[in-house]
Amino acid sequence: MLEFQQLQTRLAAHIRNPEFAPAPAGIEERRLRIYRELFYNNIEGFLANAFPVLRQLMDEAHWHAMVRDFFARHQSHDPLFNGLAEEFLRYLENERGAVENDPPFLQELAHYEWVELALSIAENELTPALADPNGDLLEGAPLVSPLAWTLAYDYPVHRIGPEFRPLVPGTQQTLLVVWRDRADEVRFMEINAFTARLLQLLGEQATVISGKTLLLRIAAEAVHPDPQKLLQEGADLLHGLRARDIVLGVRH
Repeated sequence: MLEFQQLQTRLAAHIRNPEFAPAPAGIEERRLRIYRELFYNNIEGFLANAFPVLRQLMDEAHWHAMVRDFFARHQSHDPLFNGLAEEFLRYLENERGAVENDPPFLQELAHYEWVELALSIAENELTPALADPNGDLLEGAPLVSPLAWTLAYDYPVHRIGPEFRPLVPGTQQTLLVVWRDRADEVRFMEINAFTARLLQLLGEQATVISGKTLLLRIAAEAVHPDPQKLLQEGADLLHGLRARDIVLGVRH
């Protein structure tokens, strides 16, 4: 590298991890401190806003130690601040490891909070061009909103907060659908296995398959004793999902 590139590399290493990377010679300590604080405070402030529940649950020292570790070790590839939250998830999943006093639900809660951010800034527009909002949901092929994500967690992440900090996973997985509606509000709803399976099948369909066919498929999978009853319940469910903008209507 050229001399100025070597200087930039040493300065960047010092800003990221001043405890282990000495500052380049000839730079005033006052200026170095300004750079260190500016970069770190920007990163920490964004993560605190992106993961507000997680920030609230961790004490001051533990939170800052985690953010500094992320800042020092993780090689981010997304140049935008909006991508920083996803980079933080990668750090938690691949680099953080087991750290004393980390909450056991750390990764799942962070993922749940990231989903809200990701949906809030997604560029998709829920226009009538995507689906006929008044179509027959049984005879037509229902279309799930691209802004509706079905999620499964070991911990009830949507309930975690200062008054509820579970130490062990639930006896059953927590199933959620998180979505952004036509008013651009991000919402969540706890769902059962039947709804999760229906949304999964709807999201997998690359061809036109009717809602009735998919509901009967679920009835066969579950060996349901009364498929017609399940068909009626499924129709009511589809209408409820459409009312919430989780299902947009039927495919054109």
